[in-house]
Amino acid sequence: MGRDRDPGVIGIGTHTEPSTETGVNKAWFFAVLAFAVFGTQNAVMMVPPLLVEVSTDLEISVAVAGQMATATFGAWAIAVLTVGPLSDSLGRKPVALTGMVLVLVSVAASAFAPNIETLLALRFLTGFGGGTLPPNAVGMLSDVISPERRAQAVSGMLAINGVAAAVSAPLAALMADVGNILLDGSGGWRIAFLPGGLLMATAFTAGWVWFPRERAGRVRSWGFLSRYRALLSRRYFRVAVPMGISQRIAYWGMTSFFAAYLINTYHLDVGFAALPLGIVASAQVLGSYCAAFVATSRRRAVLIAGISVAGGALALVSFGFELGLWRTVAVAMVSSGLLSVPIPALVAISTEYSGESKATGASLMGLSNQSGGMLGAGISGVILANGGYAGIGYLLLGASVVSAILTSLFGRRFGEIGGGSEW
Repeated sequence: MGRDRDPGVIGIGTHTEPSTETGVNKAWFFAVLAFAVFGTQNAVMMVPPLLVEVSTDLEISVAVAGQMATATFGAWAIAVLTVGPLSDSLGRKPVALTGMVLVLVSVAASAFAPNIETLLALRFLTGFGGGTLPPNAVGMLSDVISPERRAQAVSGMLAINGVAAAVSAPLAALMADVGNILLDGSGGWRIAFLPGGLLMATAFTAGWVWFPRERAGRVRSWGFLSRYRALLSRRYFRVAVPMGISQRIAYWGMTSFFAAYLINTYHLDVGFAALPLGIVASAQVLGSYCAAFVATSRRRAVLIAGISVAGGALALVSFGFELGLWRTVAVAMVSSGLLSVPIPALVAISTEYSGESKATGASLMGLSNQSGGMLGAGISGVILANGGYAGIGYLLLGASVVSAILTSLFGRRFGEIGGGSEW
């Protein structure tokens, strides 16, 4: 069974690769792009450890405060639907820089938000701006890095998400603790947003100077709907998108509420919580990096299914059983690492099937990521308000099982690599 291909769609062939960018210092380019991705992801990852502080200061419940994540992911999902065709048609650099400005403004303004309604609006803006960079990053990498090295480059770039989680969440917790001291006991969470704004300002400046100019010969047709129609006509994307949604419900449900679970269950102050959060998030770096090996394996569908179920099962153990602080952290670390593998693998695989529309393909995978995040945070918040943290654990396991079932049933549709079948 060979790879499916629609020869009638210009620029969407599986085997036709655009020439790579010339005259680019690839190491420096990768460093600047990684820094920009880190700044964007920091704007998302810094919020979960602040939920308890925000809820206390604004006199709302943790479940309501958690809807900041829902607003962010919802806006991100909207953005990625647009940004892929924009990037493929109009250019990577201007679209990426525009989104970075939106993130910069919204994160800095969050430090001065007077109420939850304002915070929700600003988080929506953060999500909308943040959604522009990941598809652009995949597109830029595809323009600059050779096809032979692309899976490793894409997975390495997506590992920055894990770095952001490992660094941003603990740092935000520490900044909130320092802020409480400076502000005499309350409102310290506001201080945590200021370094995030400074980080994005630095990333924007570096991107303005060092993002590469457009590759000569790029197909310039707009074709917004035609690009999506062409990609969705491919069996890989019809399977990978719902798989990604279900799997990311588990990932983002855990990421959004695990900090609050530790703080409330084990009575931690926000500053001390930085240590276990950093330990758990560090596993995401390894998980995202290992995605490159999964993406290039002949048995990648089997691996993705097994990893999803194992990660979901351990997430249930983390939320559903009081094992003691450090046992919980150890189990959650393994779960977090496993749940970090599938989406980077699916994004890397998508570059094999998206031809000239690689940013559009990344947008489709980004849509599944952020849709899963919106659903994971939203449903988890409802479950928390009505049944407690254990219910979140069952949700995470259920979503992981659904993802594995989809992989098992339809793995043949995207399991081929190098002309052979993994089955």
